[in-house]
Amino acid sequence: MQSAIGQRKVGVASRMKFSALVKRISGEGADAWVTHYAARAAEDRGEDVVVLSVGDPDLDTAPEIVDRAIAGLRSGDTHYTPAGGREGLRHAIAAVHQRRTGQVVGADQVAVLSGGQNALFAAMMCLAGPGDEVVAFDPMYTTYPATIEAGGARLVRVVLAGESAFRFDADAFRAALSERTRIVLLTTPNNPTGTIMSESDLAVVAEEARRRDLVIVADEVYAGIAPDGRVPGLAAALPERVVSIGSLSKTHAMTGWRVGWLVGPRECVSAVEALTMCMLFGLPGFIQEAAVTALELSERCEATARAYLAERADLMLAGLAGAPGTRVRRPDAGMFVLLDVRGTGLGSGEFMNRLYATERVSVVDGAAFGRATDGFVRLSFATRPDLIAEGCRRVQRFCAGLAR
Repeated sequence: MQSAIGQRKVGVASRMKFSALVKRISGEGADAWVTHYAARAAEDRGEDVVVLSVGDPDLDTAPEIVDRAIAGLRSGDTHYTPAGGREGLRHAIAAVHQRRTGQVVGADQVAVLSGGQNALFAAMMCLAGPGDEVVAFDPMYTTYPATIEAGGARLVRVVLAGESAFRFDADAFRAALSERTRIVLLTTPNNPTGTIMSESDLAVVAEEARRRDLVIVADEVYAGIAPDGRVPGLAAALPERVVSIGSLSKTHAMTGWRVGWLVGPRECVSAVEALTMCMLFGLPGFIQEAAVTALELSERCEATARAYLAERADLMLAGLAGAPGTRVRRPDAGMFVLLDVRGTGLGSGEFMNRLYATERVSVVDGAAFGRATDGFVRLSFATRPDLIAEGCRRVQRFCAGLAR
């Protein structure tokens, strides 16, 4: 989600002077989140709104995890912790990573951070700087441009076509590479498209990484909710080149706990630990202990999340089917669908705004995720079935009105 800094346009009507960094982190597409914030505020006031603009499942964290955190608090586990995370949690993450990717790693190849976003930011700050280029695939999550460019690196977009379901394009990928390319950022499953990269796609990336001496940063925070709880990856094949990003947020219904990690070569983890010393200084101990319990319950938690999302995806796809002027497809994984609204005669931003104004349903303008999804809106099905059904009814009514 776009930060409050991006939403408020820092610097306006202010006498304070800011560094160049503030401009780099303000991000593109900030206006796309204005509707979401308005809907959340209306919801808090008890108004009749349907919020389909954020991926925060209405599942509760498993009671065993909560109990572990409470026990830690009551026992006084409220002091400083190691910057890179406690040994027990790092071992647990290494074990889960090995089961998911096949890469054998030790605890010293794991850094614990405050969520997947924090881990991704740390990776970019330590691996890319001024003069470097980071190749990433458009559409991409809204924080990626600012995360990549915060340290001075340049984002190079590989725009994927909606007509091919936003699948990997080898020719476009190779064309984006240059002598300055330092990192290839992979997100699989993708947010917002839900697309999973195939083994053959990854083989092309691996070939170029070896040939050009590139680092691959693999954002796999949605991997546990993909079919069978895993996705094809390169960590085992290229352990010296791959940095993997993980999180408990989506897989374990722990979005607010802010537990994420980075797995990679020891020298990369050491650099990230040095960064955390001046940025985070360690995740709270009682949360780390709860995270160990969460990882012990991974198979159960992830199976619950997959079943939850599969049911709700079916409801949303059925509810949106046939909406005049639109098209929708089933994502490979994740918790979002992209609705192609180009046939309605409205741009995606206008569609988002008018839908909320007339039907009080909040969605996200696809243009916030890049050029590839301009003309689409993103809807989350990670919410209650009754809200999905009502939201879809209102979208259908809105589109029918446009058609008339």
